[in-house]
Amino acid sequence: MTKKILLLHGPNLNLLGTREPDVYGSLTLEQINRIAEAHARRHDVELRAEQSNHEGALIDILHAARNWADGAVFNPGAYTHTSIALRDAISATALPVVEVHLSNVHAREPFRHVSMLAPVCVGQVVGFGWRSYLLGIDGLLGKLGVLPEPEL
Repeated sequence: MTKKILLLHGPNLNLLGTREPDVYGSLTLEQINRIAEAHARRHDVELRAEQSNHEGALIDILHAARNWADGAVFNPGAYTHTSIALRDAISATALPVVEVHLSNVHAREPFRHVSMLAPVCVGQVVGFGWRSYLLGIDGLLGKLGVLPEPEL
């Protein structure tokens, strides 16, 4: 059975490609989605990408995902540091969620060092630009048993 993953992008990520490219890179959100979809297809995984600038809409997307997705890769943007509501939504869905960030949030302003969401996520990938999404997908696929453990 094909696994299904939600790729969820939070606020301001619709501006990728033009928004502070020295921090977030030059790829657009559409380009990142296409790269992530191709990466997921190589593992026979269906990936559905969504983006919203609105906290409530992100919560609604997470709630709906519990009816079709096996897990999620989520870049919550600035909501990472402020949203107890998103934290509760992740917990409520019981889906495995990997938190991802393009930049290394731990090397930036002190207010970005704390994630409200990390304690309810299965993992966190930060600082690898667009590759953070691919690493997050691979981490989630490992948790879902799609990617086998290496033979030693």
